Amino acid sequence: MRPLSLSDYLLLGALSLVTVSLLTPIMRSIAKSYGVVDAPSESHKTHKNPVPYLGGVAIALGVVIVTYITSLASDFSGDTFLLASSVLIPAIVMGIVGLIDDLKKLSPWPRFIIQSIFGIAISALLVGTNTLGSPFGNNWIDIPITTFFIVGITNSINFFDNIDGGASGALAIAAVFLFILSFQGGQFLIAALSIVLAGATLGFLLWNKPPARIYMGDAGALFLGILIASLTIRFDPNPIDRIASFAIPLLLLAIPILDTSVAVASRIRRKISPFQGGRDHLSHRLMRMGFNKRQSVLLLWVGSILFASVALAISNASYSIEWLVTTFAGAIWLLLFISFLRTPDA
Repeated sequence: MRPLSLSDYLLLGALSLVTVSLLTPIMRSIAKSYGVVDAPSESHKTHKNPVPYLGGVAIALGVVIVTYITSLASDFSGDTFLLASSVLIPAIVMGIVGLIDDLKKLSPWPRFIIQSIFGIAISALLVGTNTLGSPFGNNWIDIPITTFFIVGITNSINFFDNIDGGASGALAIAAVFLFILSFQGGQFLIAALSIVLAGATLGFLLWNKPPARIYMGDAGALFLGILIASLTIRFDPNPIDRIASFAIPLLLLAIPILDTSVAVASRIRRKISPFQGGRDHLSHRLMRMGFNKRQSVLLLWVGSILFASVALAISNASYSIEWLVTTFAGAIWLLLFISFLRTPDA
């Protein structure tokens, strides 16, 4: 794929934003017509009135339409098509699985098995084609770790979608910073897909911010989860320090990872299934501290911006201080994990 100018990328992001912001109310109307809504019938729900699903379908359609149409209209080639498809097709399939879950309410295990299958397939593809951003150089290590990352991030985004605007805002932030990093590093396909993803999530956020008028549902969470995981794991970071290079993808998604880590650790401690819903996520804990829903979401966004800024700083830092910045960020994350885990679970 040929390099694009910054204005080209911004236009691409704007096109994605407009497309998704126009598709979302259409999907909202369809969801309401067919009764595809999230009713607050479970104790861990934070909304009081039914909210339509299918926002994820609008996001997926927007990303796919903008990506392929702009490829055809500009620098289309067989290689570009195959590269884009290798990222988008697994996300589309996972989005379909999520849509079935939204409509039929699957148990967690079928989703997890399918995620694992796709995680292994993507990992094998990345390792086999030497397109893994920060490999260890040993297939027996690279494939399991990459699979764990992809499945873990996909589930983290699904877990993190527990408050209005939480997941969509955090993903928009991660995608913007990934765009900056990949643009600086000359990784143009990742930059293009990242800015499309940023525009799509921002376009959806217009409808999903508190109070949300539509939710992305599992269709959106699984589509976005595997998409952002695939993009971040493909990104080849600038740092020479190995620990710093592995830290950058984790820092971009530090808050969703923190949310999932706290919730899972809390459930294991209480001897309940990690897949069971509950009011033990960061958003719930913040609201029990006295913050309202808007303030809680803003704090989660601020946290996402701060950790993503550290990832950007590491990428532009000298080798001599990369590990210092990485260690400091890791210590802050661990401190937050301990602090949140010590707050009441419900």
